[in-house]
Amino acid sequence: MPIGTIINTLTVVVGSSIGIFIGAKLPGRMQKISFQAIGLCTLFIGVDMALKQEHLLLVIVAMVLGGVSGEVLKLEKRFESFSEWLKRVLRLRQANFTEGLITAFVLYCIGSMTIVGALEEGLTGNADLLYTKSVLDGISSVFLASVYGVGVLFSALPLFLFQGSITWVAGGLENVLTEFVINQMTGVGGLLIVGLGINLLEMRETKINVTNLLPSLLWVILLSLWMR
Repeated sequence: MPIGTIINTLTVVVGSSIGIFIGAKLPGRMQKISFQAIGLCTLFIGVDMALKQEHLLLVIVAMVLGGVSGEVLKLEKRFESFSEWLKRVLRLRQANFTEGLITAFVLYCIGSMTIVGALEEGLTGNADLLYTKSVLDGISSVFLASVYGVGVLFSALPLFLFQGSITWVAGGLENVLTEFVINQMTGVGGLLIVGLGINLLEMRETKINVTNLLPSLLWVILLSLWMR
């Protein structure tokens, strides 16, 4: 039973719910400055994560291959269609639902604490690292949800599935998700976060299609394993 992941998921749900309530109470000018503040913090987090990579060329190749794969698969259009369908079913009126979901997913699921913590719980039963992560994710979800809204709350589902899956199959992944692979994943995830931060700050006339870049996370794992 992935107790650490369950607790982590609950803290995100609770934190997001609080953030959604707070965001609804903020006047327009407060919401604008909150967007800018979260955008700057998102950029900082992304840069910090990106610097953890150990092989820059590998990251560049993974990003390019990921972007091409995403364009071929039309991931952004498919994800937007799914988001619109989900919003209609749940009667949501959230313009940045997709951005919130992707931002929170990358923040919560791509990083050393996520992978190492899930592996440790699966192999030893010790979930202390995930408990620490739960506190951090719970706090950050308050601020993220106050800006991004319901999308952050829905990120709890992929968080549970991704992190919980690593715990369940930890024995088989121990030799695959090495420190090098994890650092390269974190580096790519950091660049995706930077793209989301740029979109949030509206620093470009054309938005960065971060959704189409998501396959980069798979490519960086494959390339890292090939180079090992």
